[in-house]
Amino acid sequence: MPGSRKSRRTPPPARADVESLVFRWGAQIDPALLDLALTHRSWAHENGGLPTNERLEFLGDSVLSIVVTENLYRTHPDAPEGQLAKMRAATVSEPALAAVARDLGVGEFIKLGKGEALSGGRRKDSILADTVEALIGAAYLTHGLEPTREVVTRLVSRFLSAAPTRGAGLDWKTSLQELTAAHHLGSPSYEVVGEGPDHRRVFTATALVDGRALGRGTGSSKKTAEHDAAEAAYAELLARHGDGGLDLPGVNEALRADLGLPGAPGADPGLPDPGAGPRTGPGRPGAGNVLHAASDRSGADPDPRP
Repeated sequence: MPGSRKSRRTPPPARADVESLVFRWGAQIDPALLDLALTHRSWAHENGGLPTNERLEFLGDSVLSIVVTENLYRTHPDAPEGQLAKMRAATVSEPALAAVARDLGVGEFIKLGKGEALSGGRRKDSILADTVEALIGAAYLTHGLEPTREVVTRLVSRFLSAAPTRGAGLDWKTSLQELTAAHHLGSPSYEVVGEGPDHRRVFTATALVDGRALGRGTGSSKKTAEHDAAEAAYAELLARHGDGGLDLPGVNEALRADLGLPGAPGADPGLPDPGAGPRTGPGRPGAGNVLHAASDRSGADPDPRP
């Protein structure tokens, strides 16, 4: 029926009861700034080139960064600059902010253009994360830094708590490079191939260490595929050669979380520490076997070194 076809092509409008969003946010925001923070460029373009939330997003990004950076600096007094940077990146990452947006139900309130709304824009991590930053900017202009700090700290508290582990897992390529350097294997490299049509392309990356494939990963982007390949290669190299005497806070914890090893919620306590070397016994597979299983699924080549 013509009417039903039209209804399927007309996205629902943004919710107008923004008071419920403000309640979840936990602090009042100037109404004009709130409206601007929820205005995506696609809606602004379709309505005569109105102002968008991008300037507020720019401001909110800086406010978020200073709040998170100071919190991490004070909470982890012994962490080196590089580790703090990884923890901050994990806390303010697009997936983390998108999760905050979903907790608050932000997507329902974003004013999107018809095409963006029909393509699932209210569920896109990038749009959700950008809108959270815009809301932070609006809150800052309304109240200043200290009240906004309280709101931001509450909203990202779970990511601040998990920052040491998430920070390591966020940057497996760097962690792999540090581990290969410790074992004098040179810098890892990556080979990436893509398959499928442009709108559904799948990339497969192979992490090469000392000329041999140690891990493979797949994803909808080259970055994601390389990240997964680096993690698989890190697991394989750790199983074969150990940690090389490195002190990389959070890295092995992140690996345990991804592979279900000890130290991760719900992990089997019978599994050994991945850095402890092979240990066998009834019901206790060797760490090397566990990590080899993970990297074997990614197609690791035979050991590059005796």
